[in-house]
Amino acid sequence: QVQLVESEGGLVQVGGSLRLSCAQSGRAFSRYAMGWFRQAPGKEREFVAVLGWSGGSTYYADSVKGRFTISRDNAKNTMYLQMNSLKPEDTAVYYCAARNSIWASIKGIEYEYWGQGTQVTVSS
Repeated sequence: QVQLVESEGGLVQVGGSLRLSCAQSGRAFSRYAMGWFRQAPGKEREFVAVLGWSGGSTYYADSVKGRFTISRDNAKNTMYLQMNSLKPEDTAVYYCAARNSIWASIKGIEYEYWGQGTQVTVSS
């Protein structure tokens, strides 16, 4: 069974930075593609960033491209999301997800495992 645990989010000011982490318990972390998704109040869950098993293939939503960086450390069974130049519209609950495939997908429905979510609030 795969379990995902996100780090605590937080409250940051516009233009600030925050790094989220997602630790996976279980074996064969490197066999899973990973991703970050988010859901703002009253909105549907949306794709933020995903990466394949080696971290070499990354995909970003247009809204975060150039500001967010997704990465993974397979030795530590951990994925990261570095968020810079944060905007109020980045406020959401952020979820990490794992897909039983080495290839990333931007479709949340293709991820079998999800973390509990962590709140990120950007204040203006």
